[in-house]
Amino acid sequence: MIIDSLQNAEKYYGVHPLFKQAFEWIKSQDLSSLEVGKWEIAEGLKAGTSDKEAYTTETAKFECHNNWMDIQVALSPRETFGYSERSTVSDPAGEYNSEKDVIFWKDKPGTYFDLQFGQFAVFFPEDVHAPQIGEGNVKKLVVKIKI
Repeated sequence: MIIDSLQNAEKYYGVHPLFKQAFEWIKSQDLSSLEVGKWEIAEGLKAGTSDKEAYTTETAKFECHNNWMDIQVALSPRETFGYSERSTVSDPAGEYNSEKDVIFWKDKPGTYFDLQFGQFAVFFPEDVHAPQIGEGNVKKLVVKIKI
């Protein structure tokens, strides 16, 4: 997992061949007024924004992916995330959904952290995460990168 501010995104361009294009697309957007929607940016690179009622730490969905990485960008003043290493979870909440590339877990996160507007977290397949925790609505941008 990576947690940082968009102003430092260039440091991560070498992590994956599509990171530079992904972060340049993010930086080209007006994040303060980005509409809810979905975009196909390039082959293996897509994005979507949502603005939904926040979860609590008790109701948050704890998930991970096998074939896509997430760059999740906070568009709200604050968003809380739960996190655990995949090797530490053991109680799936169902089968892996290959169409949506997601598996949910009954386990609870080992740690929590906050992102503020303009900060991002990168979740790799080994990163189980519970996003969208907060109060009121949480607005966010998720850029998905094919592995």
